[in-house]
Amino acid sequence: MTNRLRSTLKAALLCELLALVFFRFPVIAGETYINPVLEETVVIRHDSQKGDSFHEAVHTLGIGDPAVLLHKGTYYMYPTGDNRGYDVYTSHDLVHWKKGPRVFRSEEKGVWAPDVFYNSEDNTFYLYYTVNRRVGAAVSKSPEGPFTDKGTIVTGAIDAHMFLDDDGRYYLYYAKFPEFRIYVQPMKAPLQKSGDAVMIIHPDQQWEMRHVALTEAPWMVKHNGIYYLLYSGSAANTLDYAIGYGTAKSPAGPFEKYHGNPVMKKGNGVFGPGHCSLTRDSKGKLWMVYHQQRNASKGWDRIICVDPVWFDEK
Repeated sequence: MTNRLRSTLKAALLCELLALVFFRFPVIAGETYINPVLEETVVIRHDSQKGDSFHEAVHTLGIGDPAVLLHKGTYYMYPTGDNRGYDVYTSHDLVHWKKGPRVFRSEEKGVWAPDVFYNSEDNTFYLYYTVNRRVGAAVSKSPEGPFTDKGTIVTGAIDAHMFLDDDGRYYLYYAKFPEFRIYVQPMKAPLQKSGDAVMIIHPDQQWEMRHVALTEAPWMVKHNGIYYLLYSGSAANTLDYAIGYGTAKSPAGPFEKYHGNPVMKKGNGVFGPGHCSLTRDSKGKLWMVYHQQRNASKGWDRIICVDPVWFDEK
């Protein structure tokens, strides 16, 4: 082999490696992407008291807590925004997102962490919202809303997620607030409880308690008869926010936490990743949609990212 040919091959290999490093993983054949896939800042205004006087405090933060739904070939993302309601974003490839209409608004402050569930039984979309430390539900016949409020389901709770099992049974997961323990509520229907809620995850691993003892943001996926409950731990506004999971043979537990938690954490330019949702593409491949901090600063300046996830032979 000539020196010139060796140099050419080395250059080709280097280009290929650089492409892998900078463009990450293919979304669909022939396309590549780079995180973040969505950035948007919102302005939060609220009254603040200092001594005997009140003034308006203004904060700028990035959107986060993304819940993604795939429906008829379109991805719909519902993130936390301005704390007064939710906007929907649409995409056909999980990379290029277009902002749509406001789908839900509240007269109250503290509107966080939505989840949208499509129920094929009644062709209805159910929005599970968090507002002022309680979980409520709203309904619509379209993923782009508007959603009509149906009232509170759980008080003293945040971060709801609805899961429909293969046997047609519904389970609503949420985090109690301010205890930050994860519960599951069996449901007779998307708006109707069945029995009592059960506590299934609580902070007891070191990574979950670096700043405050916290487990939140549950998301369920089932694989080969095993239930995988993903959740986030540690303080959400820190770089130590991370994602772990537990497994069970039943959607109501008991759950055993993975010994290698957290499976998504800070490092290599990733800052405080957390509050994820999972979705599948047209080929059945799983993708995690989550937020992380924009940089190494503590706070709520968040960006939306995606990465492929998979199950190995174990």
